[in-house]
Amino acid sequence: MAYTPELSFRNSCNLRRLAWSLNKPMTQTLEIVVEEYSKSVEQEQICKLCRDKTKCSHCVFNNRKTFN
Repeated sequence: MAYTPELSFRNSCNLRRLAWSLNKPMTQTLEIVVEEYSKSVEQEQICKLCRDKTKCSHCVFNNRKTFN
């Protein structure tokens, strides 16, 4: 991973509790959270505001119809 954002104390606690509920490590739980949230956002809004147009052919938002 190129960049690892820090979580606030509150969200670190939230992630830990979600991980416990899934019986998974926090790293895997964070992956699940991102995957699931990504399914619910508007593709057009993501693509419109994207700052890296070099990866469109591999982007889940650009290819949502293919992935869902």
